[in-house]
Amino acid sequence: MKELKIFAIGDIVGKAGRNILASRLQGIAERERIDLVIANGENSAGGMSMTSEVTRDLFSLGIQVITSGNHVWNNSDILQIIDSEKYLLRPANYPDGVQGKGYCMFNVKGSKICVINLMGRVMMNPLDCPFRKFDSIYEKVKDESDAIIVDFHAEATSEKQAFGWYVAGRASAVFGTHTHVQTADNRILPGGTGYITDIGMTGAFDSVIGMKKERSLKFFLTQTKAKFEPAEGDPGINGVIIKIDANGKCTEMRRVME
Repeated sequence: MKELKIFAIGDIVGKAGRNILASRLQGIAERERIDLVIANGENSAGGMSMTSEVTRDLFSLGIQVITSGNHVWNNSDILQIIDSEKYLLRPANYPDGVQGKGYCMFNVKGSKICVINLMGRVMMNPLDCPFRKFDSIYEKVKDESDAIIVDFHAEATSEKQAFGWYVAGRASAVFGTHTHVQTADNRILPGGTGYITDIGMTGAFDSVIGMKKERSLKFFLTQTKAKFEPAEGDPGINGVIIKIDANGKCTEMRRVME
């Protein structure tokens, strides 16, 4: 296996997120000499869903693997492609029988990279155990993959950190998604596992986690129902650049705020 550089992009929120990736992603990939681009796309259509058209647009921008989370089912249109798109993932710990797939193998520079999508359970939907689901997938892929990358889509920082320690030495890298706020705890755990609690979001930062701040303020001030809409101002890209060595170990976990 040759050394690889992977760019993991934080939750893409609405048109603002898609537009800035259209204008900046290729330049970042060329500047950083990125070999594989992974992005969480569950908020890419309308801020809280995915559609087949938007998903295909994201692939056309140079994103090679798209992960998701709890909003993946909010628009039933995604069901048209979730089985056929080889590199579109939903959390692997949904129960058996749910459409889609939870992990994939991506070939790059002669190496096989396994990307796994999992979702936490604290303050989230009551899914199967993500820890044990990782164990199950790991046993299937450990002998055929050169590196294992995990998008752990979860609310609680404690659950994310616990998962990082649980897979240390087995996964090459774990990056958290879902909260849309980038954390400053990127590090390399024992055994060569890169870790960060949350890689943030890609969208409008003149907002509350990508949504129009006026709607969010109304909700918090009145505790009444508010229709959230993606914001548009001050677009930016959050993510992390992961460097993997010839042994499948992480040697660099660098935050991106572009």
